[in-house]
Amino acid sequence: MRFLLAAIGVCIVGAMACGGSSSPTGPSGAGATFNLMLKDSPFSDAKSVFVTFSEVTAHRDTESDFTKLPFAGDATARTCDLKKLETAQHILGIGTLPAGHYTQVRLVVASATIYFDNAATGDACAPTIAAPAGRSAPLDIPSGEVRLNRQFEVPASGATTMLLDFDGDRSIRETGNGRYMMSPVISIVSVQ
Repeated sequence: MRFLLAAIGVCIVGAMACGGSSSPTGPSGAGATFNLMLKDSPFSDAKSVFVTFSEVTAHRDTESDFTKLPFAGDATARTCDLKKLETAQHILGIGTLPAGHYTQVRLVVASATIYFDNAATGDACAPTIAAPAGRSAPLDIPSGEVRLNRQFEVPASGATTMLLDFDGDRSIRETGNGRYMMSPVISIVSVQ
């Protein structure tokens, strides 16, 4: 039984780099709100797929470090049930970024689990989500980081919204002996 689970092809204007994070305001102090939204392409073979993100960062071309983008609600991590994002989108991160030209977005995936028997209840994304009852399997993640290379501008004021699409069917596959692996495939749908 083999299937692909739409991975994290969700516009993470990619980049996964070493180093700390820069301050949330630029040299001029100007900056705009940056909203990172997530949706999922349809997939079957599961009732719920939980993906826990531990960090979201963006890289401005004039900086050596990445700027950390807070999760919605200032949580330290954010779990999303990708199955609930097939027909909706939900905010992953939101915060002020310094105005300027950006080249990459990086997502760090801490863990993922697939649930076969029952769907989860509650919100699509939250700091934590209660696991549904029934059969489940952890998803091995060879690389917990997803880098999205996409150039975009953040103005001195206002808001910029990036929508990412996590392609579940292309992201998850069975490796044998009841084990599953996730290689997140996330694409950037739009930047406005």
